[in-house]
Amino acid sequence: MHLRIASLPMYLANRPAMAALWELLRKALHTAGMDRLPAELSWPQSYHAHWLLPDLLLTQTCGYPLTHALAGQVQLVGCFAYGAPHCEGMYCRSVLVARAEHAHLTLEGFRGLRVAFNAPDSQSGTNALRALVAPLARGRRFFGSAIATGGHSASVAAVRGGQADLAAIDCVTYAALQRYTPQATQGLCIVGTTDAYPGLPLVSAMATTQTEVVLLQQALHAVVANPQAAVTLEALGITGFEAPAFSVYQRCVEMRESAQALGYPALA
Repeated sequence: MHLRIASLPMYLANRPAMAALWELLRKALHTAGMDRLPAELSWPQSYHAHWLLPDLLLTQTCGYPLTHALAGQVQLVGCFAYGAPHCEGMYCRSVLVARAEHAHLTLEGFRGLRVAFNAPDSQSGTNALRALVAPLARGRRFFGSAIATGGHSASVAAVRGGQADLAAIDCVTYAALQRYTPQATQGLCIVGTTDAYPGLPLVSAMATTQTEVVLLQQALHAVVANPQAAVTLEALGITGFEAPAFSVYQRCVEMRESAQALGYPALA
Protein backbone atom coordinates (compact mmCIF):
# COMPACT_ATOMS: atom_id res chain seq x y z
CA MET A 1 0.00 0.00 0.00
CA HIS A 2 1.41 3.37 -1.03
CA LEU A 3 1.50 5.66 1.99
CA ARG A 4 0.96 9.37 1.76
CA ILE A 5 3.49 11.86 3.09
CA ALA A 6 3.30 14.03 6.19
CA SER A 7 5.84 16.47 7.57
CA LEU A 8 6.01 19.39 9.98
CA PRO A 9 9.40 20.68 8.93
CA MET A 10 9.53 24.36 9.84
CA TYR A 11 10.12 24.41 13.60
CA LEU A 12 12.73 21.79 14.43
CA ALA A 13 14.04 22.81 17.85
CA ASN A 14 12.36 19.74 19.38
CA ARG A 15 12.05 16.94 16.83
CA PRO A 16 10.97 14.27 19.33
CA ALA A 17 8.01 16.44 20.38
CA MET A 18 7.11 17.03 16.73
CA ALA A 19 7.20 13.29 16.10
CA ALA A 20 5.00 12.74 19.16
CA LEU A 21 2.53 15.31 17.82
CA TRP A 22 2.27 13.41 14.55
CA GLU A 23 1.63 10.15 16.41
CA LEU A 24 -1.31 11.77 18.22
CA LEU A 25 -2.60 13.26 14.98
CA ARG A 26 -2.15 9.98 13.08
CA LYS A 27 -4.21 8.14 15.68
CA ALA A 28 -6.98 10.74 15.46
CA LEU A 29 -7.02 10.49 11.66
CA HIS A 30 -7.05 6.68 11.75
CA THR A 31 -9.97 6.74 14.17
CA ALA A 32 -11.78 9.07 11.75
CA GLY A 33 -11.35 6.48 8.99
CA MET A 34 -8.46 7.94 6.98
CA ASP A 35 -6.11 5.41 5.45
CA ARG A 36 -2.60 5.30 3.95
CA LEU A 37 -1.22 7.27 6.90
CA PRO A 38 2.57 7.25 7.29
CA ALA A 39 3.89 5.92 10.59
CA GLU A 40 6.47 8.68 10.82
CA LEU A 41 7.00 12.22 9.63
CA SER A 42 9.23 12.99 6.66
CA TRP A 43 12.06 15.48 7.09
CA PRO A 44 12.50 17.05 3.64
CA GLN A 45 15.78 18.51 2.44
CA SER A 46 14.22 20.48 -0.41
CA TYR A 47 11.14 22.32 0.83
CA HIS A 48 9.78 23.48 -2.53
CA ALA A 49 9.95 20.03 -4.13
CA HIS A 50 8.37 18.54 -1.02
CA TRP A 51 5.51 21.06 -0.89
CA LEU A 52 4.49 20.11 -4.44
CA LEU A 53 4.39 16.34 -4.01
CA PRO A 54 1.03 15.02 -5.32
CA ASP A 55 0.65 12.54 -2.43
CA LEU A 56 1.34 15.10 0.30
CA LEU A 57 -1.22 14.75 3.07
CA LEU A 58 0.01 17.44 5.44
CA THR A 59 2.95 19.78 5.76
CA GLN A 60 3.84 23.21 7.04
CA THR A 61 4.97 25.97 4.72
CA CYS A 62 5.46 29.74 4.89
CA GLY A 63 2.88 32.41 4.16
CA TYR A 64 4.92 34.04 1.40
CA PRO A 65 5.36 30.90 -0.75
CA LEU A 66 1.71 30.05 -0.08
CA THR A 67 0.63 33.29 -1.77
CA HIS A 68 3.31 33.24 -4.48
CA ALA A 69 5.17 30.13 -5.69
CA LEU A 70 2.58 27.72 -4.25
CA ALA A 71 -0.52 29.74 -5.13
CA GLY A 72 -3.13 27.43 -6.63
CA GLN A 73 -0.91 24.38 -6.12
CA VAL A 74 -1.70 23.41 -2.52
CA GLN A 75 -4.77 23.57 -0.27
CA LEU A 76 -4.82 25.49 2.99
CA VAL A 77 -5.72 23.30 5.97
CA GLY A 78 -5.11 25.73 8.81
CA CYS A 79 -2.56 27.20 11.16
CA PHE A 80 -1.33 26.48 14.67
CA ALA A 81 -1.49 29.20 17.30
CA TYR A 82 1.64 29.59 19.41
CA GLY A 83 2.27 30.98 22.87
CA ALA A 84 5.62 32.61 22.13
CA PRO A 85 6.08 36.29 22.96
CA HIS A 86 4.70 38.50 20.15
CA CYS A 87 2.15 35.88 19.06
CA GLU A 88 -1.57 36.65 19.11
CA GLY A 89 -3.59 33.57 18.23
CA MET A 90 -2.51 32.45 14.76
CA TYR A 91 -0.79 35.79 14.13
CA CYS A 92 2.86 36.44 14.92
CA ARG A 93 5.63 38.94 14.35
CA SER A 94 9.30 38.75 13.52
CA VAL A 95 11.69 39.97 16.19
CA LEU A 96 14.59 42.18 15.12
CA VAL A 97 17.67 40.55 16.59
CA ALA A 98 20.95 42.39 17.11
CA ARG A 99 24.02 42.13 19.32
CA ALA A 100 23.78 43.68 22.76
CA GLU A 101 26.15 46.47 21.68
CA HIS A 102 23.36 47.75 19.41
CA ALA A 103 20.58 47.49 22.00
CA HIS A 104 20.17 51.27 22.05
CA LEU A 105 19.48 51.54 18.31
CA THR A 106 16.12 51.90 16.61
CA LEU A 107 15.69 50.42 13.13
CA GLU A 108 16.84 53.73 11.64
CA GLY A 109 20.13 53.25 13.47
CA PHE A 110 20.92 50.19 11.37
CA ARG A 111 21.11 52.24 8.17
CA GLY A 112 24.36 51.32 6.42
CA LEU A 113 24.92 48.25 8.61
CA ARG A 114 24.61 44.58 7.58
CA VAL A 115 21.42 42.53 7.54
CA ALA A 116 21.11 38.74 7.42
CA PHE A 117 18.03 36.97 6.08
CA ASN A 118 17.17 33.31 5.76
CA ALA A 119 15.72 33.29 2.21
CA PRO A 120 14.34 35.83 -0.26
CA ASP A 121 10.90 34.16 -0.23
CA SER A 122 10.57 34.10 3.55
CA GLN A 123 7.65 35.96 5.08
CA SER A 124 9.27 36.25 8.50
CA GLY A 125 12.88 36.85 7.50
CA THR A 126 12.49 39.01 4.40
CA ASN A 127 9.00 40.15 3.44
CA ALA A 128 7.94 41.47 6.85
CA LEU A 129 11.29 43.22 7.35
CA ARG A 130 11.24 44.70 3.83
CA ALA A 131 7.82 46.23 4.54
CA LEU A 132 9.14 47.72 7.77
CA VAL A 133 12.28 49.17 6.19
CA ALA A 134 10.65 50.53 3.03
CA PRO A 135 9.35 53.81 4.54
CA LEU A 136 12.83 54.52 5.91
CA ALA A 137 14.67 53.55 2.72
CA ARG A 138 12.69 56.02 0.58
CA GLY A 139 13.45 54.10 -2.61
CA ARG A 140 17.15 53.78 -1.88
CA ARG A 141 19.45 51.17 -0.44
CA PHE A 142 19.13 51.01 3.34
CA PHE A 143 21.61 48.38 4.54
CA GLY A 144 25.31 48.30 3.76
CA SER A 145 24.98 44.66 2.71
CA ALA A 146 22.40 41.87 2.80
CA ILE A 147 23.49 38.28 3.46
CA ALA A 148 21.37 35.22 2.60
CA THR A 149 22.07 32.54 5.22
CA GLY A 150 19.66 29.72 4.32
CA GLY A 151 17.92 29.53 7.68
CA HIS A 152 16.83 31.49 10.74
CA SER A 153 19.33 29.73 13.00
CA ALA A 154 22.10 30.62 10.58
CA SER A 155 20.93 34.26 10.56
CA VAL A 156 21.05 34.35 14.35
CA ALA A 157 24.54 32.85 14.25
CA ALA A 158 25.63 35.45 11.67
CA VAL A 159 24.52 38.29 13.93
CA ARG A 160 26.06 36.74 17.01
CA GLY A 161 29.31 36.02 15.16
CA GLY A 162 29.60 39.54 13.75
CA GLN A 163 29.03 38.70 10.09
CA ALA A 164 25.78 40.69 10.20
CA ASP A 165 24.28 43.29 12.53
CA LEU A 166 20.54 42.66 12.27
CA ALA A 167 18.14 39.87 11.33
CA ALA A 168 14.37 39.41 11.41
CA ILE A 169 13.58 36.07 13.05
CA ASP A 170 10.06 34.73 13.46
CA CYS A 171 9.17 34.95 17.12
CA VAL A 172 8.33 31.25 17.48
CA THR A 173 11.75 30.21 16.21
CA TYR A 174 13.53 32.72 18.42
CA ALA A 175 11.61 31.62 21.52
CA ALA A 176 12.51 28.00 20.75
CA LEU A 177 16.19 28.88 20.35
CA GLN A 178 16.13 30.68 23.70
CA ARG A 179 14.48 27.65 25.30
CA TYR A 180 16.36 24.73 23.77
CA THR A 181 19.71 26.20 22.69
CA PRO A 182 20.12 29.34 24.82
CA GLN A 183 23.80 29.56 23.96
CA ALA A 184 22.76 30.45 20.40
CA THR A 185 21.19 33.70 21.61
CA GLN A 186 23.76 34.74 24.21
CA GLY A 187 24.89 38.30 23.69
CA LEU A 188 21.89 39.11 21.52
CA CYS A 189 18.89 41.34 22.11
CA ILE A 190 15.59 42.24 20.47
CA VAL A 191 15.50 45.83 19.23
CA GLY A 192 12.00 45.79 17.71
CA THR A 193 9.39 43.75 15.90
CA THR A 194 7.74 43.74 12.49
CA ASP A 195 4.03 44.18 11.96
CA ALA A 196 1.89 41.09 12.59
CA TYR A 197 1.14 38.51 9.90
CA PRO A 198 -0.55 35.08 9.86
CA GLY A 199 1.64 32.21 11.03
CA LEU A 200 2.96 29.22 9.14
CA PRO A 201 0.15 27.59 7.13
CA LEU A 202 -0.55 23.89 7.24
CA VAL A 203 -1.29 22.69 3.70
CA SER A 204 -2.16 19.59 1.71
CA ALA A 205 -1.84 18.56 -1.93
CA MET A 206 -4.50 19.56 -4.42
CA ALA A 207 -5.33 15.85 -4.82
CA THR A 208 -6.51 15.67 -1.20
CA THR A 209 -10.30 15.58 -1.20
CA GLN A 210 -12.39 18.18 0.60
CA THR A 211 -13.68 15.44 2.88
CA GLU A 212 -10.10 14.64 3.85
CA VAL A 213 -9.28 18.31 4.41
CA VAL A 214 -12.21 18.52 6.83
CA LEU A 215 -11.00 15.35 8.58
CA LEU A 216 -7.54 16.89 8.93
CA GLN A 217 -9.02 20.05 10.44
CA GLN A 218 -11.20 18.08 12.83
CA ALA A 219 -8.26 15.92 13.91
CA LEU A 220 -6.05 18.98 14.48
CA HIS A 221 -8.76 20.63 16.58
CA ALA A 222 -9.15 17.41 18.56
CA VAL A 223 -5.44 16.99 19.23
CA VAL A 224 -4.90 20.52 20.54
CA ALA A 225 -7.89 20.00 22.87
CA ASN A 226 -6.72 16.56 24.04
CA PRO A 227 -5.37 16.60 27.64
CA GLN A 228 -3.08 13.70 26.71
CA ALA A 229 -1.36 16.01 24.21
CA ALA A 230 -0.70 18.78 26.74
CA VAL A 231 2.96 17.92 27.41
CA THR A 232 3.75 17.58 23.70
CA LEU A 233 1.97 20.81 22.80
CA GLU A 234 3.69 22.71 25.60
CA ALA A 235 7.08 21.48 24.39
CA LEU A 236 6.29 22.87 20.94
CA GLY A 237 4.70 26.08 22.20
CA ILE A 238 1.41 25.26 20.45
CA THR A 239 -1.68 26.73 22.12
CA GLY A 240 -4.36 26.11 19.50
CA PHE A 241 -5.36 25.47 15.91
CA GLU A 242 -7.37 27.66 13.54
CA ALA A 243 -8.79 27.00 10.07
CA PRO A 244 -8.92 30.48 8.51
CA ALA A 245 -9.98 31.52 5.05
CA PHE A 246 -7.17 31.68 2.50
CA SER A 247 -7.76 35.45 2.31
CA VAL A 248 -6.03 36.05 5.66
CA TYR A 249 -2.72 35.32 3.94
CA GLN A 250 -3.33 38.25 1.62
CA ARG A 251 -1.48 40.14 4.36
CA CYS A 252 1.77 38.69 2.95
CA VAL A 253 0.94 40.07 -0.51
CA GLU A 254 0.04 43.45 0.96
CA MET A 255 3.40 43.67 2.73
CA ARG A 256 5.24 42.97 -0.52
CA GLU A 257 3.14 45.46 -2.47
CA SER A 258 3.54 48.19 0.14
CA ALA A 259 7.33 47.94 -0.10
CA GLN A 260 7.26 47.90 -3.90
CA ALA A 261 5.01 50.97 -3.95
CA LEU A 262 7.66 52.81 -1.94
CA GLY A 263 10.39 51.81 -4.40
CA TYR A 264 11.94 49.13 -2.20
CA PRO A 265 11.39 45.83 -4.07
CA ALA A 266 14.21 43.86 -2.42
CA LEU A 267 15.82 43.78 1.00
CA ALA A 268 18.94 45.83 0.46
